Amino acid sequence: MAKRTLVSTSTLKTGMKIEQSIVDSFGHEMIAKGVVLDDFQIEYLRDHGVAVYINSGEAEDVTELERNLPKETKQLIEDTREEDPSKVQLNEEVCKRVGEGIQYLFNNTDSENFMETTANISNELVNAITSSNAVAIDINLIKVSDEYTFKHSVDVATMAMVIGQGLNLTQDELRDIGIAGLLHDLGKSQIPLEILNKPGRLDDNEFKLMKQHSLFGFKILKEKNQLPESIMMGVLQHHEKMNGKGYPLGTAGDSIHKYARIIAVADVYDALVTERPYKKAFPKREAVEMILAMTQDLDMEAMLSFFNCVILFPVDSIVTLSSGEPAKVVKNNRNNCLRPTVVGLKTGRLYDLYNDFSCANLVII
Repeated sequence: MAKRTLVSTSTLKTGMKIEQSIVDSFGHEMIAKGVVLDDFQIEYLRDHGVAVYINSGEAEDVTELERNLPKETKQLIEDTREEDPSKVQLNEEVCKRVGEGIQYLFNNTDSENFMETTANISNELVNAITSSNAVAIDINLIKVSDEYTFKHSVDVATMAMVIGQGLNLTQDELRDIGIAGLLHDLGKSQIPLEILNKPGRLDDNEFKLMKQHSLFGFKILKEKNQLPESIMMGVLQHHEKMNGKGYPLGTAGDSIHKYARIIAVADVYDALVTERPYKKAFPKREAVEMILAMTQDLDMEAMLSFFNCVILFPVDSIVTLSSGEPAKVVKNNRNNCLRPTVVGLKTGRLYDLYNDFSCANLVII
């Protein structure tokens, strides 16, 4: 049984394992019991609480290992460590403005300020990406609102823009795909809340209505007559599949607009890792593996761009290998976010999980 110690959030450190679930005011699980804390999660805890239970035994073990690493291991970490590429950073002020803006859009689809608000939010996200030359996404850090619909919309827009940047979209195209990402679920404003938040499986009629949300969103935007067709197609087609088995129209392949193909990847990932009334969140690693298997559904170029820009295990984070050994991430591999280069804290060995065939049987758990 884990040794639990109640500690002030001011004393939390990266690598500590939390021994309680943290939920928001809506009952959504924000941090699961057993998670090894990263910097963002610690910041979240400090903003929302005064004390939490941690697994003191494991935290002390890892901290002690790091403190007493042999000189050769410390030198190996220093010599092989490579900074992550510049990542999207949304500061607290930007998060507040974007969160409030997207809530306004969903609650006021008929407002005369709708288009101005949409443009302002998209510009905030474009500036956050371009001002720091961001080419990567730390998918542990994209958090804007505790409320699912709004958080999901901003998550998807942000990821879609960075994926699009990897596909060499122009500045104007990035802004447009940001708008399409922000509004991709706008049609859910026309779906009854009892269906949106139903804790169990939807019946056939409910699911049929739910599948119309992208069409509802398209119609709302078309009536405004102020957006280019490319944005509206991104909204309409984001649930279409490359094999033609999506909805609402069963469009396939290149007939699906490139914005929709990009948004689909971001939408599927964010939906997988988010807790909902009717499902548990998948761990981020499992969600990435599931997307890897969706080659029949998702656009391959958009998928590859996603894998090239996503950071699953940031440099300097502590992970556990399938061998049971704790390890420190020293370098991420742009070709496979699941298999970075790490240094074992017990053996002092360098594990290049992507290029070294002898590490083929090791995974990060």
